[in-house]
Amino acid sequence: MTSKRFYDWQTSGGTDDVMRLVDCLERANIAWCAIGGVAVNHWAEQPMVTQDVDLVVASEAVERTVALLKAEGFHSERFAWSVNFKGRSAVSIQLSTEDFYRDYPSRAVPADVHGILLRVASLEDTLRGKIKAWAEPARRQSKRIKDLADIARLVEAHPRLWDVLSEELKRQIQRPSEA
Repeated sequence: MTSKRFYDWQTSGGTDDVMRLVDCLERANIAWCAIGGVAVNHWAEQPMVTQDVDLVVASEAVERTVALLKAEGFHSERFAWSVNFKGRSAVSIQLSTEDFYRDYPSRAVPADVHGILLRVASLEDTLRGKIKAWAEPARRQSKRIKDLADIARLVEAHPRLWDVLSEELKRQIQRPSEA
């Protein structure tokens, strides 16, 4: 089974929703990138299935993106720091509107994640985003534990990132071998 078929099976047809999302953004020439678990899956050695696709677009393109995705059949719901979309599958798409991620699209790289071609945040931005999420005290414990695991996965795959970690993170994550 290909990674795309596996992802599609795990997300009840999510490949189509993600490909429609990517197609919309690319056709409209919007600067964007996936962040969060999807970006971690690109940079880590072993991908993990996620039913969430977190992304960011250039701040001036948020409203245009919302309109394009709605026209493509996605249903939207607005929150203080995001606009969430639902298509026909189990995939949840979250467009972050936080200023923290504003410059991420300018440093995005092309990637193949689960057999789907898209743009992801740079390695350093992916780590910064995961550290930000992990450090959020109001975040659910289960989410913070997953964020910590994602940080560990990134550091294991790219040992040079160890030097970027705070002392608190270094106490919780094993130093990777430089092999």
